[in-house]
Amino acid sequence: MTLTQLRYIVSIADSGLNITLAAERIHATQPGVSKQLKQLEGELGFQLFTRKGKSLHAVTPAGQQVIARARAILEEARSIRALAANLRGDDRGELTILTTHTQARFVLPPAVGAFKQRYPMVGFHLRPHGDAQVMSLFAGGQADLAIISSSGPAPLGGLSVPLYSWSRAVVVPRSHPLATLGRPLRLGDLAGQPLVSYDSSLRPESSLRQAFVNAGMTPRFACTSSDADLIKTYVRAGLGVGILAEMAVLPEDTRDLKVLDASHLLPPCTTWLVLRRDRVLRSYTLSLAEQLAPHLDRRDIQAALAGDATPEWPTPPNWNELKSQFTTPSMVA
Repeated sequence: MTLTQLRYIVSIADSGLNITLAAERIHATQPGVSKQLKQLEGELGFQLFTRKGKSLHAVTPAGQQVIARARAILEEARSIRALAANLRGDDRGELTILTTHTQARFVLPPAVGAFKQRYPMVGFHLRPHGDAQVMSLFAGGQADLAIISSSGPAPLGGLSVPLYSWSRAVVVPRSHPLATLGRPLRLGDLAGQPLVSYDSSLRPESSLRQAFVNAGMTPRFACTSSDADLIKTYVRAGLGVGILAEMAVLPEDTRDLKVLDASHLLPPCTTWLVLRRDRVLRSYTLSLAEQLAPHLDRRDIQAALAGDATPEWPTPPNWNELKSQFTTPSMVA
């Protein structure tokens, strides 16, 4: 039994039992993966996967147990390599971040640019997904850290560090009746409007949806997207009233869109940095965490990761207080 064989069976499980896809993901060949799987099953004396013809059909009960332990072994091997690299002061490696499209597009570019200047030998992989996918992929070990927002408690599945709080903004074409309202926006002003917002707004637990429900109203969504740029595009196309994160509103958007404050209508959100507890993190990962959370002490983050202290994070700053650090001059909203 080898680490390579364990890596292969985990990749097969994570690739929907598609050996060809599993081989591509781990930069191996399909015949090589099949051969190693056969050898491992021969050594163990039982099948890890049931077959249907030449294809894998399902994970056997025994296979489920073996794969779970294989994941743990691979994580420990990864942690040993990370520990050794940190002790050597090696600045080479890989860093993968799972986040939403809004964070990837409007918040992270300057931080990523600064990180690459400091660590040019680190391969940086940014994987934007919808809100619902980020933490499930993170739980599956698909990234070193995640950056995600919520209007409720901290995300589960790692060490959640609060970065900043933010509000939502309403955007309409300048010819829209709401653009000349002449008073603060009310929730009732939005109740009868076709809305254009994030895909997460369709979920029953959405804070946007709940705000309407709590007021005895039902929101009507004309269009949803995980991409804030698309939300603005469809607002411009006349599909409805846009509701999106304030970070996603750029100076150039105000040329043809009217931005209305919705902070008094909808609960504030917090953006969280979620770090893994199940592996030793590379030193450069903590450097990025320190850059993203300048109001926090790196030693507190390290202590929390080590389990030496129960984190009591300070109240995160508002986006407007931090945006000059997170954005370039052309991106400041």
